[in-house]
Amino acid sequence: MAEVKIAAKPRTEFGKGAARRTRAADRVPGVVYGHGVDPLHVTLPAHDLLMALKTPNVLIRLNVEGGKDELVIPKAVQRHPIKIGVLEHIDLLLVKKGEKVTVEVPILTEGDLAPGGNLLEHLLNALPVETEATHIPESVTVSIAGLDAGATIHAKDITLPAGTTLAVEEDAAVLQVVAAQAEAPAEEGAEGEAEGAEA
Repeated sequence: MAEVKIAAKPRTEFGKGAARRTRAADRVPGVVYGHGVDPLHVTLPAHDLLMALKTPNVLIRLNVEGGKDELVIPKAVQRHPIKIGVLEHIDLLLVKKGEKVTVEVPILTEGDLAPGGNLLEHLLNALPVETEATHIPESVTVSIAGLDAGATIHAKDITLPAGTTLAVEEDAAVLQVVAAQAEAPAEEGAEGEAEGAEA
């Protein structure tokens, strides 16, 4: 996984007013923590951060003004409830090469289900895994080719990259195939019967 470099500035003002001023200046307030050190409060350029977060579990080399470079991954991102693309706050976790971290990796699917109008239900949208901080997989891919109604894919059925292990029960259901529901025609029929009875 490639590193993304972002310049950060130490944050000395706190509270809602300070956070508003930070966001008005196109910056995002954040906190860097981990490794038993005191949390470091920073602000980051909003656009650079938004671009970096397009990659799940992105590895960021944070260049803190007046300090040393730190390797971090996003741990919690607070987005604006209404305005799309507006970040309100971010928690960043300090990591180092060789260190294992637990993250959630997006699950992608490939192939087509068996014919017959079956539906694929995602019981987990992301798979919890333990992996090396500097080699976090961007996603895991699952083949659903030919699966029919009633089929279930469990966590243990998913092939993981080398050095990555499950951080969830092996038998946890991840995806399942369900038969398409045919409720609408039945309801129409029931209404027709009711109308006939009234007549």
